[in-house]
Formats: sequence, C-alpha cells, structure tokens
Amino acid sequence: MIILGIVLLIIGFLTGIAFIWSLGVIIVVVGLVLWVLGSLGHAIGGRKHYY
Repeated sequence: MIILGIVLLIIGFLTGIAFIWSLGVIIVVVGLVLWVLGSLGHAIGGRKHYY
C-alpha cells in the first residue's frame, strides 16, 4: 500500500494532476498507520498479520 501511494505521488507530481497526488498522499498515510499498528501487535480487521 505504501509503494502504491509513492507511485501515485510520483505520477501525480510528474503529470500535474492534483487528484492523483492527493490520493497518493492519503494511501501513503493509511499504509503507514496500518504498518505501525501491525508492528505494535494490534489486530487490524480481524487479522494479526498481513503476510
């Protein structure tokens, strides 16, 4: 999810499309939050791990 957000950030920045850039920022933030919560041992969405 973090990688997808970074790719969208790059595409949005290079093309100048603000919607794609904003979507990339949101996806990166959500990905980071899920990563931190998962690394702290919290179950997210009924799952303990996502691998």
